[in-house]
Amino acid sequence: MHIVCLDLEGVLVPEIWIEFSKATGIEELKITTRDEPDYDKLMKFRIGVLAKNGLKLKDIQRVIGGMDPLPGAREFIDQIRKQTQVVILSDTFTQFAQPLMAKLGYPTLFCNELVIGSDGAVTGYILRQNDGKKKAVAALKSINMKVMASGDSYNDLGMITTADMGALFCAPESIKKQYPALPAYENYEGLLGHIEQFLRT
Repeated sequence: MHIVCLDLEGVLVPEIWIEFSKATGIEELKITTRDEPDYDKLMKFRIGVLAKNGLKLKDIQRVIGGMDPLPGAREFIDQIRKQTQVVILSDTFTQFAQPLMAKLGYPTLFCNELVIGSDGAVTGYILRQNDGKKKAVAALKSINMKVMASGDSYNDLGMITTADMGALFCAPESIKKQYPALPAYENYEGLLGHIEQFLRT
């Protein structure tokens, strides 16, 4: 049996932290896993920026409430789900993701949790597990699933290279240059063709 694992931000929805950066005018929040491969370092930096600016979870959720999936993302997911199962493997947080999952038709999502203080401030985060995307793909393979994985950032490389077939999607040039052997697609039509090829294997 085949299964497709996709990243969320940058693949199906805009980067939440970038959208929040635009809404607040705080340039430091534009840094993502495309730029910083150390996720713990990145999240501690983000939490520090939020604290310094007095921003709370509700401020981020307000921006997320006005976000939509990337153009064509819902149709892309629907096309895959007509042919096989899809799991979204993301380093985002349940407190961020639910409004966007509704707009994508509620695909299965594995992600993380934020720690929120009594005043509504983001004080930390809890990973579902370390290197969760890669381990999820490995676990699916261990039950005899054939896995195809795709994402756009450094934190997607583990799941992409562990999968039976993998591809980059709208990845920055820096990652594409470092991993020239990985197929790279810039639109859903190309990635869907790759997935359909995988489903024939």
